[in-house]
Amino acid sequence: MNEKLSSKSLIKLAQDNTEGSKNILMDNITDLFLSEEGRLNEHERVLMNDILVKLLKNVEKSIRQTLSERLAESDEMSIELVTLLANDQIEVARPILEKSDLLRDEDLIETIRNRTDNHRLSIAIRAHVSTEVSEQLIEHGSEDVIEALVKNENADISEASIEYLVEESKSVDRFQEPLLNRNDLSFELAHKMYWWVSAALRRKIVEDFDVDETLLDDALEMVTKSTINKHDEDAGVMAKAITLVKKLANERKLNIDFVIAALRQEKINVAVAGLAELSGLEVKVIWRVLRERSDESLAVIARAIGLEKSQFSTMFLLVLQTNSGPKARSTSILNTMLNLYDRIKPDNARAAVRYWQRDFSYQEAQLSLKNAS
Repeated sequence: MNEKLSSKSLIKLAQDNTEGSKNILMDNITDLFLSEEGRLNEHERVLMNDILVKLLKNVEKSIRQTLSERLAESDEMSIELVTLLANDQIEVARPILEKSDLLRDEDLIETIRNRTDNHRLSIAIRAHVSTEVSEQLIEHGSEDVIEALVKNENADISEASIEYLVEESKSVDRFQEPLLNRNDLSFELAHKMYWWVSAALRRKIVEDFDVDETLLDDALEMVTKSTINKHDEDAGVMAKAITLVKKLANERKLNIDFVIAALRQEKINVAVAGLAELSGLEVKVIWRVLRERSDESLAVIARAIGLEKSQFSTMFLLVLQTNSGPKARSTSILNTMLNLYDRIKPDNARAAVRYWQRDFSYQEAQLSLKNAS
């Protein structure tokens, strides 16, 4: 078995149909593939691949499995040989599916579509999985396969697939933690998931225990917001602006004049962070307000935090310019907004902002769960 034979001797062995000859042949061909001496020229390599393909159909599984384990990381195999091994029984296929770099995406996709869930699971944990292969695993794989794929940090998963899995995580709890741990999960989707988990926990607590629902909402909201802030505020484009604004707020130097100055200097992130801090609203909510075409919410916030009419007028014009450019026609729109500002009662404005402070996504999550019941 350990004796190294010449290629001519191997060809002679291939002509012998006894089981022992086949075993010796396969072992020696494998040694040739793995040899650092480069004993095979191109013609011999093609010939040995051809012999192996023919032999694989007539040897027992344990031998095929040994061959697969030994050649899993070899780059000498032909595509025909590697795909043959990859589509064998899972005990044979596993090393090839997990380790072989010779398998192309189209080979992997063919296996995903036509073989077992165990084959898909081996593909899901490969050192690299392309977006195309990931999509097929998600389409054809079980929850076990999808969970393994999501846990694989080296798997490329498209934005559309991530969004689909986030929706699925509403009903498949096991997807939630690995999704939240992925670096390619956007803040918006992570934000949704945190609130779904919170809302689902709320429903379970209310069903099983006699609790004050208002106090429960406050507690869950506080914990979830804290988790979200840790997830996003320490990194990203808003991080520096939020840090600056919180520092000014702690020093009692934050006011509406600072926000207006930031708008004048086109430091929009700083202005958003400042207005969020002054109003007690989340940055996400302020972005939404500033992008509204009607600007009614901006007038409500202005009234709630006690802006003077002249301050609101200046801030509104700067926001309008940011959204529409310096040539925006503002006279008639400004008059409309100032009339609205005059009609809003401060107490009503503060009540509206307090309602907005209870996160929109949390309310939407509760409504979604209620409708699904």
